[in-house]
Amino acid sequence: MLIDYIQAAMEKAKYEILADGEGFYASIPEMPGVWANAPALEECRRELQEVIEDWMLIKLRHNDPLPVIDGIDLNLPAPSEQEVG
Repeated sequence: MLIDYIQAAMEKAKYEILADGEGFYASIPEMPGVWANAPALEECRRELQEVIEDWMLIKLRHNDPLPVIDGIDLNLPAPSEQEVG
């Protein structure tokens, strides 16, 4: 499921060619703060995927919700009153 989530996020990526031959910039609008830049497009994609993975780990570590991407929801359901009890 994690791989599916990361692949779905990568499909949402927006790429730009930077001015003056400086390479490529990529971001994922659904994931604030997730961006990458590199001289070559494929390198930019690899960097973006690494950033997604690190971003997800930080969000999970801080119990911050992850965005639902293409119906993939990695968030744990809120505990019910019985579980909190």
